[in-house]
Amino acid sequence: MEQTRDGSRRRIGRRSLIVGGAAAVLGTGAVLARDELSRLWWQVPGVRKPREEGAVDYRGARWVAASSANFRWADRPDDYAIDMVIVHVTQGSFDSAVKVFQDPGHGAASHYIVGQDGRIAQMIRELDVAYHAGNREYNERSIGIEHAGFVDRPQDLTDAMYAASARLTAGICRRYGIPVDREHIIGHVEVPGTDHTDPGPHWDWERYLRLVRQTVSAAASPGPA
Repeated sequence: MEQTRDGSRRRIGRRSLIVGGAAAVLGTGAVLARDELSRLWWQVPGVRKPREEGAVDYRGARWVAASSANFRWADRPDDYAIDMVIVHVTQGSFDSAVKVFQDPGHGAASHYIVGQDGRIAQMIRELDVAYHAGNREYNERSIGIEHAGFVDRPQDLTDAMYAASARLTAGICRRYGIPVDREHIIGHVEVPGTDHTDPGPHWDWERYLRLVRQTVSAAASPGPA
């Protein structure tokens, strides 16, 4: 417990005690050490931010949990700022992508999957770091969205898929203040060090960004009096 200015007492959390104590022991550079320890806190075995079972970050999504081997517990954006959305194509069906992301041996998963019919599954909470980009820095700063289909089949990229995905991305951009442009909404192929080609040559970036911007603008406009 610690005493506040008004004389009341406040409980000090386990995190504050451990992080603060470790920083004090280090002495010089303790402030920097404290910041780094705060970022690492959610990687300590057995420690995770409280979560409501089955909760989703996007209300249009259905929760289907990925294997915990395919992501890392985190506390974003408090420990890692989110400033990017990465667009993927699954190279398979919606159901096969769900199955793969639930496989602990796969080693990868995205936060969301969007189906050709517009349905959305959330498999990893946005506050956690999904292993989807093949680049640690990009994983830590981004939300990954998979789209069911194949990169060489333009017919897989349906109107319903574009509309649903654009609404999802617009919500993410509004939540984290992400600019709606090609510097912050990118394809997997653009991640440094990746060998992937998705979302492929048939993904209509102009159409997609237009839909995202329209949704952001509509949400920001005042409703009728």
